Amino acid sequence: MLVNLKFLLGVGLLLFQIVMIGYARFVPTRFFCWAPFDSLNLYQIRVTLEGKTLTPEEIKGRYRIDAKGIDHRAISHVLLILKQYEETYGKNDNAHVQISYSVNGRKEQTWEWPTR
Repeated sequence: MLVNLKFLLGVGLLLFQIVMIGYARFVPTRFFCWAPFDSLNLYQIRVTLEGKTLTPEEIKGRYRIDAKGIDHRAISHVLLILKQYEETYGKNDNAHVQISYSVNGRKEQTWEWPTR
């Protein structure tokens, strides 16, 4: 009986992973699957608070990520870090956040907070 339970739990976990891998093909984030870090995202963050442009060190202190860097996960992970901070801890700061990024060497795109 115990062997059957372990077997069923193992099969259940594998089925969950298969479903999540399929799901990940249609959404920007891939939190619950074994999908590899399969993209190369170059990004640069610029933040202005009350007319003052933050330094790279201040940006790193604010978001806990480098102001300019490379991320191998989906770019949405970086955008979610910025958005989450601005919707919670920084919601009263009236910050203007701009991130320029390129995914896999494609044309550069820009994301801004607050969104327009």
